[in-house]
Amino acid sequence: MLIPIRDENPLRLIRFQVMTATIIVLNVIAFFLTSGFSVSPTLMSMATGFGVVPVELLNPGQIVASDFNPVSEPMTLITYQFLHGGWMHLISNMLFLWILADNVEDAFGHHVFPIFYLLCGVAGALTHSYFNQASDTPLIGASGALAGVMGAYLLLYPSARITTLLGFVIPIRIPAWVLLGGWLVLQFVSLYQPQAEGQAVAFLAHIGGFVAGVILTIVLRFFVTR
Repeated sequence: MLIPIRDENPLRLIRFQVMTATIIVLNVIAFFLTSGFSVSPTLMSMATGFGVVPVELLNPGQIVASDFNPVSEPMTLITYQFLHGGWMHLISNMLFLWILADNVEDAFGHHVFPIFYLLCGVAGALTHSYFNQASDTPLIGASGALAGVMGAYLLLYPSARITTLLGFVIPIRIPAWVLLGGWLVLQFVSLYQPQAEGQAVAFLAHIGGFVAGVILTIVLRFFVTR
């Protein structure tokens, strides 16, 4: 298992990437507000209310998962991105975001980056929902949006060195294309592997977010910001 701990990719300007920090803070606040440290009734209620439920999203007016619906189903495409099912889920997503997103924000700017981030999350949820149209299991987490950041980073900084822990212990320096390209391959491979009982990783959301990140990066860097 590879765990990134830092990258060697200086920003163009020495400045604080405020939107990346804001997104991380919002995720942490939402985690504590939803009792994310345990699978509690509060968390489950929030997941069905603010998470993306494919069968409800694709069938307007159909309520399956819960009677608690504080926002419309289309709005859950945004709200689901700030909920996490446990502290490991949160920490792993925020770690990747902290290491990679500052450079992507630096490339796109403070105003464009959050739009890019949210659109990648929306794309991830739609991809997951399309291939799981009958599912009443809520989708939560920043993974789809984060995958879009990973796709952008891979396209913009393929040769940037990322220090990564191999097996939680051994630090190694590898190019971004190895880490992120390998991660993407793993998502496709994992689609065909049985998941452990109680585990529900939305690999299709990851793939959809990643592809959206690549496409949006091409549009932004080569057609909009040139």
